[in-house]
Amino acid sequence: MTKNGKDKLRVGVIFGGRSGEHEVSLNSAQSVMRALNPDKYEVIPIGIDKNGRWLTGDVVGTLTEGKTSHHATLLPDPKAMGLMQLDEGESVGLTAVSQLDVIIPVLHGPYGEDGTVQGLLELANLPYVGAGVVGSAVGMDKAIFKHVMVANGLPVLPWLLVQSHEWHKRPYDVIAEVEAILVYPVFTKPANLGSSVGICKCNNRDELRAGLDEAAGYDRRIVVEQGAQVRELEVSVLGNNDPVASVVGEVRPRRDFYDYVAKYVSDDSELIIPADLTEAQSDEVRRLAVMAYKAIDCAGLGRVDLLLDVENGRLFLNEINTIPGFTRISMYPKLWEASGLPYSQLLDKLIELAIERHEEKEQLKKTYK
Repeated sequence: MTKNGKDKLRVGVIFGGRSGEHEVSLNSAQSVMRALNPDKYEVIPIGIDKNGRWLTGDVVGTLTEGKTSHHATLLPDPKAMGLMQLDEGESVGLTAVSQLDVIIPVLHGPYGEDGTVQGLLELANLPYVGAGVVGSAVGMDKAIFKHVMVANGLPVLPWLLVQSHEWHKRPYDVIAEVEAILVYPVFTKPANLGSSVGICKCNNRDELRAGLDEAAGYDRRIVVEQGAQVRELEVSVLGNNDPVASVVGEVRPRRDFYDYVAKYVSDDSELIIPADLTEAQSDEVRRLAVMAYKAIDCAGLGRVDLLLDVENGRLFLNEINTIPGFTRISMYPKLWEASGLPYSQLLDKLIELAIERHEEKEQLKKTYK
């Protein structure tokens, strides 16, 4: 029963968005909506097109096939508690579409995974799955994430931050700075993007120039990171105050590294679950993953990616995805499946955690006397 006495929880699933990961979000959201138990939940699709317009109705058809749906919005008003349809014509107004009990944001990348939508949901006082404003923003920004890891004594590879405007203004100085601190190969990455969009492996100066240009096309801040011979490990973390880690998985890309094509276009990457590690290595990976999760104040879920140096056995934190890919073949649910928690039950748990966290926040004082 919902808090309003209804038989089913009304679950708004937000997807699409204004980022280079728009199509990835559509795939994740369709998988989530199909898996939500219809006996427990009434699902309300909420799509955001590439221009940032919010939509309701046949949202998936609208975003993929150009079908018609209605403009919609969520108001930053705790009393509204619902999805509003934007009426257009001779007079513009708002009509309530549905009240909402909980939101599942399935928005990868900027304007969704970075704390922006989470801020709106906080203002609307709606429970939602996943990290809050701070955890989302820190998890999204690769540079700030690395600073937080270092501040908490957690290992990261050598790196430096390049401002896009500095790259355009003084490219020779930037290249000299990179070469003074790091050795080839290096990776260039937009600071705020996921799914390996805009990431390049650079083996020489010409490739570094191209990589910096590519990353600068997606973000005003660029992370340049030391390359190394590593194994790519991934761990799914679940929980609020007492998070737990799944078994460890390993990605072995057939391409030069685990880029966008390897993740979503080609099917030749090898996903190994569980990863071939000693028990001590696995325990350490899971320990570091939970520590990183707590360090950024993550909640609900997060996929933590680590790197294992094949030469010296050292582990490095790479990043946290606070809204990881969520198709049935994505690593986050696959790792929990291997840990004994099936996909649909995982969604049940995430909704439960969202409501639990919201109720905990509701107990906090909002006035000072």
